[in-house]
Order: sequence, then C-alpha cells, then structure tokens
Amino acid sequence: MLTNGTMKDLDSLDLLSVKVITNMMDANIPQWTFSYPRKEHFINDVLDKSLYLFKENGNILGCGVIKKENDIPYKEIKSWCGLKSLVIHRVLVDPDAARKGIAKTILLKAKELAKNGLYDSIKVDTHPDNYKMRGLLEKNGFVERGYLKSINRIAYEYMMEDKL
Repeated sequence: MLTNGTMKDLDSLDLLSVKVITNMMDANIPQWTFSYPRKEHFINDVLDKSLYLFKENGNILGCGVIKKENDIPYKEIKSWCGLKSLVIHRVLVDPDAARKGIAKTILLKAKELAKNGLYDSIKVDTHPDNYKMRGLLEKNGFVERGYLKSINRIAYEYMMEDKL
C-alpha cells in the first residue's frame, strides 16, 4: 500500500536506505554512497508531502519521492519534451521485496499525480550502471533524453500526451 511518509517513518526509512545502498554496492551499481540518501535527505520530502512509502504489514518495503520542481542539472538536457513536469527521486526497494512491483507502483503514482495535476511529463535520472532502474523505466514507457554530465546520470522522460 502506498502512503505519504511521516517523520515517524524516517528511522525505518534510514535502515532501508542502508540496506539498499549495501545491495547496490555489492552489485557494483554506484548509484549512491552511505552518505546519500539518508534520513536527513527525506525530512523536506515529508514536510512537502512528496515522499511516498510502500508498506506491507506496517513495514516499509520501498519509497519514492515525487517533486514538482526540476533539478538544476536538468538544464543540461536540451531534448526534454515536457514543459510542465514532475520529477521522481530516490526510488528505494527492499532487496528482499524485489520483483513485487513496488518500483512500478511508485511510477504509477507519479503518472496519476501528473495526470491529475495536468503535467505533460515525468522526469527521472539514474546512474548509467543502474541497469535495474534503466530497464524498469524503459519497460514503463520512459524515453532516454540524454546524459547529465555534472552528476553522471542518464535522464529519462515519460510523456503524458494522450494520457490526460
């Protein structure tokens, strides 16, 4: 079940972050370090209600952040198609709950928010070596838009046309 995150969730979310980061490092996916994303990075997400948690039996199995503003590095990409976009950040899924559709549920939530808010696209970026996220994005209709050199990320966009 997807719910908004609260301050009470942050300690559990921090434990999940460490578990996910460790798993990614073991798989040689340098998406994050042990200093990011951590508890302190989710505080503003709770405050602006952009943090979504996937919970099962009270346990956090995944999360994603869906923001209304674009990141500064996104200005590097000239091939964006959307004029009014939501941006997905920090998608984490418990490795023990992989392949249960948790990340896809977060993408679907972003699509729902984009449709309801009349956004014309959804943007997201990921590390070039994060084959899991890249595959998920491509499988769910996101199109690669370019390389963000300043942060070593591949940028993707999902167009809402014909979906509004």
